[in-house]
Amino acid sequence: MEPVERIRAVAERVARDYGLEIWDIQSRRETYGQVVRVFVDRPGPAATPEESVGIEDCQRVSQEMSTILDVEDPLPFTYTLEVSSPGLDRPLRGLEDYRRFDGRRVKVVVAEPVDNQTAFDGRLRGVDGEVVLLEGAKGRVHRLPFERITRGRLEVEF
Repeated sequence: MEPVERIRAVAERVARDYGLEIWDIQSRRETYGQVVRVFVDRPGPAATPEESVGIEDCQRVSQEMSTILDVEDPLPFTYTLEVSSPGLDRPLRGLEDYRRFDGRRVKVVVAEPVDNQTAFDGRLRGVDGEVVLLEGAKGRVHRLPFERITRGRLEVEF
């Protein structure tokens, strides 16, 4: 099993115990050494900051993971463990994310123009098959084929 897969197995066990899921794991060399970042998320719509992953969640997962990783020692190098959430302005990675965050404000970029534009800012209005519905200015709903979307990100709303 590869080192990152070992980290993922530990992270998934710990996250599950706290009602969380693993959103992503990254391992990269930085100026101060190797860093392993574990991003945890709360299943469901996370429509408000209060429903999202908090600092306490990250702290609990980090402490428990550190203890397990110290014992299991899955990596053949020294590293720094960081646990965080994907953030309130998280990237949208698949159709399921566009469904999950229906009603939220987003910014989306497409590879080929749709309705004579490539950048959109508006509110998600659902998914129709493989098409993301986005309500833009003046209530106009744009139909964005998912295969054309190169980048999508939630916008922070207060």
